[in-house]
Amino acid sequence: MSRIGATLAALKSQGRKALIPYVTAGYPFADITPELMHAMVAGGADIIELGVPFSDPSADGPVIQKAGDRALALGIGMVQVLAMVRAFRKNDEHTPVVLMGYANPVERYNQKHDQRDGHSAFVRDADSAGVDGVLVVDYPPEECEGFAAELKRHGLDLIFLLAPTSTDARIQQVARVASGYVYYVSLKGVTGAGTLDTASVEAMLPRIRQFVSVPVGVGFGIRDAATARAISRVADAVVIGSRIIQLLDEQPRQQVAAVAQAFLSDIRIALDS
Repeated sequence: MSRIGATLAALKSQGRKALIPYVTAGYPFADITPELMHAMVAGGADIIELGVPFSDPSADGPVIQKAGDRALALGIGMVQVLAMVRAFRKNDEHTPVVLMGYANPVERYNQKHDQRDGHSAFVRDADSAGVDGVLVVDYPPEECEGFAAELKRHGLDLIFLLAPTSTDARIQQVARVASGYVYYVSLKGVTGAGTLDTASVEAMLPRIRQFVSVPVGVGFGIRDAATARAISRVADAVVIGSRIIQLLDEQPRQQVAAVAQAFLSDIRIALDS
């Protein structure tokens, strides 16, 4: 069982829900990410989604786009992201880390580091760095069974998005290759958009679970303890991204970790209450 699977299984046995915060690697300062990751764990994070900056993010709203642009301007790419995970692993061998991003940085990494063997360079180096899972927004499930198998050989999970518009056929395609958990996007649109409709989430999750055996996390539109708690009643995990990015924007460096930890502590209390 992967580190993600073990973490989610342990939480389920305790009757608890997973808290999965997202932060863009290299934001808001190039060298702060490992420190910020530790602060999020101290605040109650069970799994960390670490965003890989990319210049043309199709699923990200203006908040995360801005964070990605800032990180890119600071020189953050896949090599630097893997180095951040390695630094985090020096003091945390337990908290799962998921890289979330787009195909281009993965493909470019492979082309640069090992042109002969497809995705093997990225998978090898992600495993070596201590990555536990990968969510590539624009990798369709029907085209990446080989990638999923290679990740699984290294003990890594391939995580997919599902949306309110996902058909039963699409959910079944995802179910065949997904591992770790699936990420249900609760809103139509990009990250940070719209108002969360908990009733529609509650109606959709049983349909997903007809086909998907792994846990289901829900994100997009979760901004505070109240919405997190409401979603946790029906989901296995709560994912929060844009709100964290907003809170960190313009913070002085010495306050970044403390602000993130305090915010997540409130969410953790709400989930466990």
